[in-house]
Amino acid sequence: MEYLKTDSEQEAVKWMTEAAHVAESAMCLRAKCGTVIVKDGLIIGSGYNAPPLDKIEHRVCNQVFPEGKPKYDRTCCLHAEWRAIMDALSKHPELLSGSKLYFTRVDDQGAIKKSGQPYCTVCSRLALDAGIAKFLLWQEEGMAEYDTAEYNQLSYQYNHVL
Repeated sequence: MEYLKTDSEQEAVKWMTEAAHVAESAMCLRAKCGTVIVKDGLIIGSGYNAPPLDKIEHRVCNQVFPEGKPKYDRTCCLHAEWRAIMDALSKHPELLSGSKLYFTRVDDQGAIKKSGQPYCTVCSRLALDAGIAKFLLWQEEGMAEYDTAEYNQLSYQYNHVL
C-alpha cells in the first residue's frame, strides 16, 4: 500500500468525488456507499449499495440478524463494489484487467467519510477475481492505493474489536 502524493493524489480525489456522487443514490439504511472503476481515464463501472433490483420491498436493513452471521452477511444490500464490477462486466469487460476501484462512503449531506482499513473479504475476492489491479480508499492518513492482492490479504487479517 502507498499513500498517493501530488498529481496521483489529485487524480484519485477526482475519482473519489465521482464515487461520492454515485453514493448519493444508495438506498441502504445503514450507510451510503459508492464505487467507480476507472481504466485509462474512463469510468468503466459504477455502483452504490442498495437492495436487489433497487426495490424497497427487498430492503431488510433494519432486521435483527441471527447471532453468528458474518458482518458482510448482515445486510440486504448489494455492496457498491459488487454493483460496480457487474456494471463494468456488462459494459466494458475487456477493460477490467488492470483497472482501479475507488470506494467511499458519504454522510447524509453527501460529504465523503474517511475509510478505515480493508475488511470486506467478499469485495476483495471479487475485485481480485475480476482482474482489478488497485483498490483505493481515502483514509485519515491520505489516499491509500492498495494492490488488490494485498487488499485481499489485509481483508482476511482485519479484526474489529467491539
